[in-house]
Amino acid sequence: MAFSSVRNFSRQIAGAALLGTATFALSACGGGNDDRLRTDLAASRVTSIGVNSYLWRASLETLSFMPLTQADSAGGVLVTDWYADPENPNERVKVSVAILDQDLRADALRVAASRQVLQGGTWVEAPVQAATVQRLEDIILTKARDLRRSAVS
Repeated sequence: MAFSSVRNFSRQIAGAALLGTATFALSACGGGNDDRLRTDLAASRVTSIGVNSYLWRASLETLSFMPLTQADSAGGVLVTDWYADPENPNERVKVSVAILDQDLRADALRVAASRQVLQGGTWVEAPVQAATVQRLEDIILTKARDLRRSAVS
């Protein structure tokens, strides 16, 4: 799918994730500080909204280039309007994100996408590659983990 904005963003996030993972792994080698572990575990659930605040913020940041039609922090639902990449105006994408829990966990996030292509002046449904949806989920989860790490540091 020619969705260059998501691809470019995913490359940036992938680099940040690699650096963050290496930093986290090295910090774990520093000894068994039980207070630090308790702080990390508690921070994974910090929220003043209905869902995990790190997943919420990461979802908003990840989709910030797309116009939002719905943003419900109590229910954990984000829905974008159709977005067409300026480099490929004959294709558009719509994304919805559901955050299902207050904990920062991979299974607390669901991303769905719809894609349409312009054919003969009419928008026609087209398949979305499963890898695209998975990549968006990975970007959001990585960003959420980075936000959590920076908050508890």
